[in-house]
Amino acid sequence: MRAKLATILITVGIGMAASAHAQGLQRGAQEGAARGEEMAGPLGAVVGGAIGAAVGTANGILGIDRRERFRIYARAERRPSFVSRLPVRVGTVLPDEGPVYYDVPREFELKGYNYTIVNDHPVLVEPGTRRIVEVID
Repeated sequence: MRAKLATILITVGIGMAASAHAQGLQRGAQEGAARGEEMAGPLGAVVGGAIGAAVGTANGILGIDRRERFRIYARAERRPSFVSRLPVRVGTVLPDEGPVYYDVPREFELKGYNYTIVNDHPVLVEPGTRRIVEVID
């Protein structure tokens, strides 16, 4: 019975994780595995990792706990907004010229990302591709 339940949970968790975005996947999987292992040993680590990956992805790169703080930070900085006709959504590639990119402060632990403001929305961007990876609303 316990093995069947574990198999079902793993299958559901992996299915959810496979269909989700990759940004929060790794962090969610790591945190879920650690918490699951603390609570239920190796089996808990497997189940927690799969479910954590899905939840981490759903919460985006910043996660729920840092999202509001980042929104407050970005508004307080009063950076100029780049006006764009492109949709402000994950996956949109911003133009070469126009947007100004800013470093994300260390307190948010987001190495490898910048942020900018597009149509009054703070967005996280991959610097090399200029692709929006998260919209902070």
